[in-house]
Amino acid sequence: MTSFNDSPSDPLGGPGAAPDDELLPGTRRALLHRIATAQAEGRTPSFVAAVQREGRTVWNGARSCVEGHDPDADTQYRIGSLTKTFTAVLVLRLRDEGVLDLDDPVEKYLPGTGVGDVTVFQLLGHSAGLAAESPAPWWERTPGAVRPELADVLGDRPKTQPTGRGHHYSNPGYTLLGALVEAVRGASWAEVLRQEILEPLGMHRTSTQPVPPHAGGWAVHPWADVMLTEPAEDLGLMAPAGQLWSTTADLLRFAAFLAAGDEKVLGAESVREMRVPSASLPADDWDSAYGLGLQVVRRDGRTLVGHTGSLPGFLAALWVCVEEGVAAVALTNATSGPLVSAVAADLVRIVADAEPRIPAPWRPLPEIDPELLALTGPWYWGTYAYVLKVAADRDVELQPLRGTGRGARFRSRSDGTWTGLDGYYEGETLRVVRNSEGAVDHLDLGSFAFTREPYDPGAAVPGGVDPEGWRGLAI
Repeated sequence: MTSFNDSPSDPLGGPGAAPDDELLPGTRRALLHRIATAQAEGRTPSFVAAVQREGRTVWNGARSCVEGHDPDADTQYRIGSLTKTFTAVLVLRLRDEGVLDLDDPVEKYLPGTGVGDVTVFQLLGHSAGLAAESPAPWWERTPGAVRPELADVLGDRPKTQPTGRGHHYSNPGYTLLGALVEAVRGASWAEVLRQEILEPLGMHRTSTQPVPPHAGGWAVHPWADVMLTEPAEDLGLMAPAGQLWSTTADLLRFAAFLAAGDEKVLGAESVREMRVPSASLPADDWDSAYGLGLQVVRRDGRTLVGHTGSLPGFLAALWVCVEEGVAAVALTNATSGPLVSAVAADLVRIVADAEPRIPAPWRPLPEIDPELLALTGPWYWGTYAYVLKVAADRDVELQPLRGTGRGARFRSRSDGTWTGLDGYYEGETLRVVRNSEGAVDHLDLGSFAFTREPYDPGAAVPGGVDPEGWRGLAI
């Protein structure tokens, strides 16, 4: 029988591994039980997983049907559509350099595609309306040379949905993004990826072609315990949508980047932007969305960001919970069977529930501007009560005193104003409005006046305030 790894590997503990005793014994056993169950019930040749906490690998685990040949943190598996997140990072780098704008039409960089009106942003978030797949034959099991041109990838009917109306996952869309990177950089997508992401992040075991030790891809018969080898084709132009091979150790390095950013690759603010759902969603009723090259899901009361991947013979999942500081990777070499997305999410849950994040100690700010301190406390939008708090670096937070309301965090700007970072006021400007004597009159937020008293008669409230003031029942 063909072996599942091209060469035997050492026991668990490859690059990026840390001693298991950083987790409690009960936690480690629960993690092992979860992947052992996935391997057994999912009937897969091998299953490898790893967990990261606060940027450090704290657990590696693996199961295999061949005794003594368990994979380890250095064993490559194909990661399928996880590749898309790497492609998205390359595009965001171009945006941050000022080379392109996310609202640019793709025609500006790739003329003659027939879908030139769709924007870079729409391609990143799968809202361009492009077809989910390339025309026949089945591209994942066909050599990339079959589609030598973008026209062959897009086909005669590249759009199946209205552009910009909603999310519709598209593999050809990420082929276009890869071609865009090549057109702007003047080098192959694979070379740009290596130079701008893999090398700076130390991901030396991530590659476009398998490098031993690596797993072989298998199909397991749905009704019998027998297997069939799967081909591992070079995807050609489709590579930016799903070509990469990687390891749990390398993917946890990437997870740390997705949580905090890295100025060598992409800053924290741009990575945060990737994690924000890109298509409209019901206000509080969603459990799955898509950002810019990142899937966003809600599981067990937590928000996870990352991506899943599948190609014939392989399944992959990476999830990061930024709030808990926990990330998990799950990889297997079967076309179907184990629910790797659920397994990776469960690994995050097990660690976060059993050993919740210990908050950093409270510390006072190093210094405070008296004028900024004077802005803290209650403010009123009409009769709605809010409170303004000061954070680090002159940032502020404005939250309703009751209910959810339209609260937001605001980033300080050099001109003395603030920009909304989230919620209803994301991107809106908060500014202090002073009267003719220089005293604070009110806060202006997107034309709404926040005053120190409900409908303060001494403030410039739009529409004015009834001079007779507040009154009781007798009117």
